[in-house]
Amino acid sequence: MATLPELPVEARRNAKPRHDRMPPRIRDKKLPDWIHENDRSEKEGKRLKFRTIWISDTHLGTAGCNADLLLDFLKSTDCETLYLVGDIVDGWQLRKGWYWPARHNDVVRCILKRVKRGTRVIYVPGNHDEAFRDYTGLDFGGIELINEDIHVTADGRRLLVLHGDQFDSIVLYARWLAFLGDSAYVLLLKSNSLVNAVRRMFGLPYWSLAAHLKKRVKNAVQFIGKYEEVVAHAAADRGVDGVVCGHIHSAEIKQFGDITYYNDGDWVESCTALVEHADGRMEILDWAERIRLQEMAKIAAKAGKPDLQAVTA
Repeated sequence: MATLPELPVEARRNAKPRHDRMPPRIRDKKLPDWIHENDRSEKEGKRLKFRTIWISDTHLGTAGCNADLLLDFLKSTDCETLYLVGDIVDGWQLRKGWYWPARHNDVVRCILKRVKRGTRVIYVPGNHDEAFRDYTGLDFGGIELINEDIHVTADGRRLLVLHGDQFDSIVLYARWLAFLGDSAYVLLLKSNSLVNAVRRMFGLPYWSLAAHLKKRVKNAVQFIGKYEEVVAHAAADRGVDGVVCGHIHSAEIKQFGDITYYNDGDWVESCTALVEHADGRMEILDWAERIRLQEMAKIAAKAGKPDLQAVTA
């Protein structure tokens, strides 16, 4: 059974409510001028408010990253604490060839603006951005780097937060196979982009070919189920109430005995985030589905069908 070592001192210090611990050096840090460039106005009243948001597996630096949807999500939400739960930047692909469009800069700019506004941003590196693990304990532009954390919810539950590649036996014991699988996955995501380019031509909303195939391949389903169980058992060994991770691009909330397993999903297939409400209630937001329903409501409004508009209410 995979287990984790005890949290280091710098991680254990985080086991207190987030809003009481915003360091002045982070809150007041002056950020570079380019952060404010090319940024459309954001109306305070229209943003969704949460206590905590977890996102992971954005894979900035790849064509598969749904930067437009991610940027829309970031500009539509506010929170006290934002967790970046690994594979935010895809170092594996950037080493093969540089790909960094302006939209990816916009995502980074938006996250840094959250720091300036007072949001605590915690970056837990994953396997695709593992180079950042050499710098844990430091902060960059107010973004704190840490290998794992204990988050305390508003209702007092302790959640272990980590990327989750520690429990992927392929990544741990057959690294060459992981890179081979990654190359095949990139091809699938390119196909995903082509499919959605055609859908946009016909006015259709985003749909993930990769996620559709994953849910229907027996071995993938079995791997995901086993992975979730192993992560939950490891969290139980640590004496926490739950665990939040990413890595497998499969958003889920499940109960394993006394442990609640949370996976925040990804932004290359499903475009999902995990959020904590002010009372500690946890929820997965499917942003692609939310946008789809909004488009349906607009069409319904034009057609004069108020019943369909109620879908997004």
